[in-house]
Amino acid sequence: MHFRKRCQIINQGDSRMSTVRTVENEFIKVSVCDHGAELFGLYDKENDREVLWQADPKYWNRHAPVLFPFVGKCLGGYYTHKGVNYTIGQHGFARDMEFEFLGQTENSISHVLKWTEETYAKYPFKFELKITHVIEGKQLAVQWEVVNTDDDMMYFSIGGHPAFNVPVFEGEKKTDYYITFGGEKTLKYIRIDLSCAAADYENPMTLELDDNKLKITENMFEQDALVFDEHEVKKVGIAFPDGTPYVTMTCEQIPSFGVWSQPMPETPFVCLEPWIGRCDNKGFDGELKDKYGVQSLEAGATFKAQYEITLG
Repeated sequence: MHFRKRCQIINQGDSRMSTVRTVENEFIKVSVCDHGAELFGLYDKENDREVLWQADPKYWNRHAPVLFPFVGKCLGGYYTHKGVNYTIGQHGFARDMEFEFLGQTENSISHVLKWTEETYAKYPFKFELKITHVIEGKQLAVQWEVVNTDDDMMYFSIGGHPAFNVPVFEGEKKTDYYITFGGEKTLKYIRIDLSCAAADYENPMTLELDDNKLKITENMFEQDALVFDEHEVKKVGIAFPDGTPYVTMTCEQIPSFGVWSQPMPETPFVCLEPWIGRCDNKGFDGELKDKYGVQSLEAGATFKAQYEITLG
């Protein structure tokens, strides 16, 4: 079963109308907007609740933006390719562009973004970015496909940024909840140097987990995201105060991962962010091809990856 509706997109004072597509089964209902191919809703039908953050601008006016062709900020607000500097905003531009709707089936919705003269001026590569959302049972798979339609090597990063409603019930606080992991007892992570929005990779820290869980604290996000690299995590979730699973993300193909929320303790969401590539390391001054985690794609080649979100 699938539906569509029109919705208003408001971002940085820019207001426009876009179409939201919906697909559902007996367990979940998923909505995806043509603008940014952004996941707009993830409804748990069994428990009658919306799991995805609904973009209240008081805290954060997005749901689950696609990060492409950059994840995070470039140091200094620009990157260098073949000796030329290009100014680029945080997380690239795909999240703020209208994707072409390719179609949908009983369990999937597909979109594509193709390069334009506007994108080429700030990102000198010809590409197609296809995003497909597929549901099966209580799981949503988000599939990325990048095609290099140029005649030269292409460099890019790509990531997800879904936010989930936390807390779920009245009378609870975000700090009653847990971040869960896939069996590790300790994990290495790094933080963001807020003075330059770059990864403080030379000062890694260690998380000591209690039964695979990390309690959310009031000051957890004062230094932006917790950043995990080198396939340190393959499964990350959010658990209720009693430890039972709320939502779980599986990211076997994803080398980096961020856990983020706004620094205010009352912010009622937590983001689980699978990244292929990320912000620059502190002090980085090299070319695009040398950025941490950047992907290289030969002319005519295709890159594919995905992550999965499971309810409960």
